[in-house]
Amino acid sequence: MPLPWFAHIARRLPSQCAVCHSWPSQPVCEGCVKLFAQPKPRCRSCALPVPAGQRQCGACIIDAPPLDAAFAAVAYVYPWSQLVVEFKFQQQAGWARSMALLMRSAPWVEPALETADLVLPMPLSRQRLQERGFNQALLLARALAPSKTQAQLLLRVQDTPAQSSLSRAARLRNVQHAFAVDPLQRGSIQGKRVVLVDDVMTSGASLAAAARSVRQAGAAHITALVFARAERGV
Repeated sequence: MPLPWFAHIARRLPSQCAVCHSWPSQPVCEGCVKLFAQPKPRCRSCALPVPAGQRQCGACIIDAPPLDAAFAAVAYVYPWSQLVVEFKFQQQAGWARSMALLMRSAPWVEPALETADLVLPMPLSRQRLQERGFNQALLLARALAPSKTQAQLLLRVQDTPAQSSLSRAARLRNVQHAFAVDPLQRGSIQGKRVVLVDDVMTSGASLAAAARSVRQAGAAHITALVFARAERGV
């Protein structure tokens, strides 16, 4: 049954929680954060869940990803999956600050940001940027570390099909050459500690491809930081 017109407006009031719709509140109220955003042990290389006390998942032990570390604030499940969709596709850019606060609250994220030299948002193709009106990763990066964020260093050089429609193997092929460091600015990455920021990590293919480009430019350490992580790495 469709929601009445006033319910659609109420859901977008800045004083109402986007999850439980209580108010007055931030975009996500404290009660929903406590209920749905409890930290869990995650692989330090790919951010998938692992048993307590384990630093890496089996897949990363066997085949290490091109990331030195990876951190996620929440799992890409209810309610966060729906919030990410609304954030990106329903003009909820104002939620970036609250989402960044959750990211900063995740274990090990604060030290990673403090020691980083550069924070690089995952870039969008020109077409997707025009369709969406903003780059969600850039908004998150600026909310996390405005003085360290550089939006023009990492470039999207191929407009590839949406990752969500592809298998894991196809995703890896799809973004293999999609990213590059601006050749005129490669020297600014040499020997630096870099944090790559995105909203969601599913298979990790895009972040891995971006990390390889940044590594080739001479980065000394690369961390991936995302708001939500798909639990099965599909």
